[in-house]
Amino acid sequence: MRDNTKGGALTEVTFYILLSLYTPKHGYAIMQFIGEKTGGRLSLGAGTLYGALNSLQEKGWIAPCGDSRGRKKEYFITLQGKETAEKELVRLNELVSVAGGIIGSQ
Repeated sequence: MRDNTKGGALTEVTFYILLSLYTPKHGYAIMQFIGEKTGGRLSLGAGTLYGALNSLQEKGWIAPCGDSRGRKKEYFITLQGKETAEKELVRLNELVSVAGGIIGSQ
């Protein structure tokens, strides 16, 4: 994943995955959440999603729920993942504020 953890910038897909997991979900439910919240603008394939989930687990931002031996493995966002998502929200709000000040003043 191309997330810049030093600068705080996450990819849009990563941010949506983290947001989706504030309530535990399995892979297909994550894909549905992202499709619904973006009006279909973002659509993830299974390979992309599961690669991202593995990467986010390695970073400690998400974790599987309970016994993950079943076919539908559910995931949840960790405390570290929530902190990352909150920092991204602050960064995005700052970006929108600066852009609004520039674009709105023309």
